Amino acid sequence: MSDEGRKKLDRAYEGLEHETPDRVSRMIRWLRSPASKWIRLPLGILLIAGGVFGFLPVLGFEFIPLGLLLIAQDVPFLRKPVGELTLWLEHQWIALKHWWQSRHRH
Repeated sequence: MSDEGRKKLDRAYEGLEHETPDRVSRMIRWLRSPASKWIRLPLGILLIAGGVFGFLPVLGFEFIPLGLLLIAQDVPFLRKPVGELTLWLEHQWIALKHWWQSRHRH
Protein backbone atom coordinates (compact mmCIF):
# COMPACT_ATOMS: atom_id res chain seq x y z
CA MET A 1 0.00 0.00 0.00
CA SER A 2 1.51 3.28 -1.13
CA ASP A 3 1.64 5.82 1.66
CA GLU A 4 2.13 8.63 -0.88
CA GLY A 5 -0.93 7.49 -2.84
CA ARG A 6 -3.02 7.31 0.34
CA LYS A 7 -1.95 10.85 1.35
CA LYS A 8 -2.81 12.29 -2.08
CA LEU A 9 -6.18 10.59 -2.08
CA ASP A 10 -6.89 11.80 1.47
CA ARG A 11 -5.98 15.38 0.46
CA ALA A 12 -8.25 15.08 -2.57
CA TYR A 13 -11.17 13.89 -0.43
CA GLU A 14 -10.55 16.65 2.12
CA GLY A 15 -10.58 19.25 -0.66
CA LEU A 16 -13.84 17.86 -1.99
CA GLU A 17 -15.38 17.94 1.47
CA HIS A 18 -14.32 21.59 1.80
CA GLU A 19 -15.75 22.59 -1.60
CA THR A 20 -19.09 20.80 -1.34
CA PRO A 21 -22.19 21.64 0.71
CA ASP A 22 -22.37 20.19 4.22
CA ARG A 23 -24.84 17.49 3.26
CA VAL A 24 -22.56 16.24 0.47
CA SER A 25 -19.51 16.44 2.76
CA ARG A 26 -21.22 14.21 5.30
CA MET A 27 -22.04 11.68 2.57
CA ILE A 28 -18.40 11.73 1.37
CA ARG A 29 -17.16 11.09 4.92
CA TRP A 30 -19.66 8.24 5.32
CA LEU A 31 -18.62 6.66 1.99
CA ARG A 32 -14.95 6.85 3.04
CA SER A 33 -15.54 4.97 6.29
CA PRO A 34 -14.34 1.35 6.36
CA ALA A 35 -17.89 0.13 7.07
CA SER A 36 -19.06 1.56 3.72
CA LYS A 37 -16.70 -0.58 1.64
CA TRP A 38 -19.53 -2.88 0.55
CA ILE A 39 -21.48 0.08 -0.79
CA ARG A 40 -18.48 2.05 -2.08
CA LEU A 41 -17.18 -0.59 -4.51
CA PRO A 42 -20.49 -1.46 -6.24
CA LEU A 43 -21.45 2.23 -6.39
CA GLY A 44 -18.07 3.08 -7.94
CA ILE A 45 -18.50 0.36 -10.56
CA LEU A 46 -22.05 1.54 -11.34
CA LEU A 47 -20.86 5.15 -11.71
CA ILE A 48 -18.09 4.11 -14.12
CA ALA A 49 -20.52 1.98 -16.12
CA GLY A 50 -22.97 4.88 -16.22
CA GLY A 51 -20.22 7.24 -17.32
CA VAL A 52 -19.44 5.05 -20.30
CA PHE A 53 -22.96 5.90 -21.50
CA GLY A 54 -22.49 9.61 -20.83
CA PHE A 55 -23.89 10.51 -24.20
CA LEU A 56 -27.36 9.50 -22.95
CA PRO A 57 -29.55 12.25 -21.44
CA VAL A 58 -29.65 11.09 -17.79
CA LEU A 59 -26.06 9.87 -17.48
CA GLY A 60 -22.87 11.92 -17.67
CA PHE A 61 -19.20 11.40 -18.39
CA GLU A 62 -18.43 12.94 -14.98
CA PHE A 63 -19.57 9.65 -13.42
CA ILE A 64 -16.30 8.00 -14.51
CA PRO A 65 -13.97 10.07 -12.27
CA LEU A 66 -16.48 9.87 -9.41
CA GLY A 67 -16.55 6.09 -9.70
CA LEU A 68 -12.76 5.93 -9.86
CA LEU A 69 -12.53 8.12 -6.77
CA LEU A 70 -14.73 5.72 -4.83
CA ILE A 71 -12.89 2.62 -6.04
CA ALA A 72 -9.46 4.17 -5.41
CA GLN A 73 -10.23 4.13 -1.68
CA ASP A 74 -9.88 0.33 -1.81
CA VAL A 75 -7.55 -0.26 -4.79
CA PRO A 76 -4.00 0.83 -3.89
CA PHE A 77 -2.58 1.28 -7.41
CA LEU A 78 -5.38 3.76 -8.26
CA ARG A 79 -4.87 5.99 -5.20
CA LYS A 80 -1.99 8.12 -6.45
CA PRO A 81 -3.21 8.81 -10.02
CA VAL A 82 -6.82 9.36 -8.95
CA GLY A 83 -5.69 11.55 -6.04
CA GLU A 84 -3.49 13.64 -8.35
CA LEU A 85 -6.26 14.01 -10.93
CA THR A 86 -8.77 15.02 -8.26
CA LEU A 87 -6.37 17.56 -6.74
CA TRP A 88 -5.74 19.02 -10.20
CA LEU A 89 -9.49 19.24 -10.89
CA GLU A 90 -10.07 20.90 -7.51
CA HIS A 91 -7.35 23.44 -8.28
CA GLN A 92 -8.98 24.20 -11.65
CA TRP A 93 -12.39 24.55 -9.98
CA ILE A 94 -11.08 26.95 -7.32
CA ALA A 95 -9.24 29.05 -9.93
CA LEU A 96 -12.39 29.24 -12.07
CA LYS A 97 -14.50 30.15 -9.05
CA HIS A 98 -12.08 32.97 -8.08
CA TRP A 99 -11.96 34.22 -11.66
CA TRP A 100 -15.77 34.20 -11.90
CA GLN A 101 -16.16 36.03 -8.58
CA SER A 102 -13.61 38.68 -9.54
CA ARG A 103 -15.38 39.32 -12.86
CA HIS A 104 -18.83 39.64 -11.31
CA ARG A 105 -18.24 41.82 -8.27
CA HIS A 106 -20.19 45.05 -8.23
